[in-house]
Amino acid sequence: MRVLLANPRCCCAGVDRAVEIVDVALKRFGAPVYVRKEIVHNSHVVESFRERGVIFVEELDEVPPGAVTVFSAHGVSPAVESAAAGRSLTVIDATCPLVTKVHSEVIRFVKEGYHVLLVGHQGHEEVEGTMGFAPDNITLVENVSQATEMEIAPAAKYMILMQTTLSVDDTREIVDSLRKRLSNVELPPSEDICYATQNRQNAVKEMCGRGIDLLLVVGSWNSSNAKRLAEVATSRGIEARLIDGAGEIVPDWVVNAVLVGVTGGASTPDALVQGVVDRLRALGAESVELCTTAEENTVFKLPPILADAKAKAR
Repeated sequence: MRVLLANPRCCCAGVDRAVEIVDVALKRFGAPVYVRKEIVHNSHVVESFRERGVIFVEELDEVPPGAVTVFSAHGVSPAVESAAAGRSLTVIDATCPLVTKVHSEVIRFVKEGYHVLLVGHQGHEEVEGTMGFAPDNITLVENVSQATEMEIAPAAKYMILMQTTLSVDDTREIVDSLRKRLSNVELPPSEDICYATQNRQNAVKEMCGRGIDLLLVVGSWNSSNAKRLAEVATSRGIEARLIDGAGEIVPDWVVNAVLVGVTGGASTPDALVQGVVDRLRALGAESVELCTTAEENTVFKLPPILADAKAKAR
């Protein structure tokens, strides 16, 4: 048995920034630090912060007035921002800059008279936050069926925006359906798709093309991008397993495997993937080869209040 290890894989720049924000906030302000929702969708990251005194809440009414509070990488609506101000919270915003860009586009295009068609998944935290910027002027489109059946206003101008954690492949059919149906629909001038989402899916496609027998995707059950990595493989006829760590590997999965692909979702720490590789070595893997399809060097800056604290700590 051999292992083919995806590159790129695991935490993207937005996740790295969000995790570092909570880490530096703990050092700057001390525990407890409150985080609305999960800072990123990974159970190991969340649990490690809980052990250090981070308190995760669903809504801000669970946070004591004036407390230090972090917004997750997925972003929040203006209503949440107002609620935080009403409770005099010390807010540190860990929203991924790519999500913030979409929020700015919503505001801009609605002011210009567009109705926004947001391609994304209902219930996802990013979608909920984005729709909160113009709830009366955004329609969520989750699939091709909705794209072909939704009510349209012939005189309206439409702008398509997308949940950042979907890839070009995820959205292509929906966008094509909207463009065929609507003559007055536009795409934003720059791409909203997260580079990391596309890069990780491209690496999985390449591994499938190299003949892997099984793909192990390391990621938590609530990570939509990790689930999608598994779906990319299964759509190509490759067995895929979504696991939270090495302890979930069943030896029978790899008894007859010759080449096993391994990757991690954009919210997954690389240490978890290395643990999976070590487990595969224990189960008989003789070599590990990188499957490199892109190089990533994006780094997002910390908020000024924490950047100053980090500089002083050096």
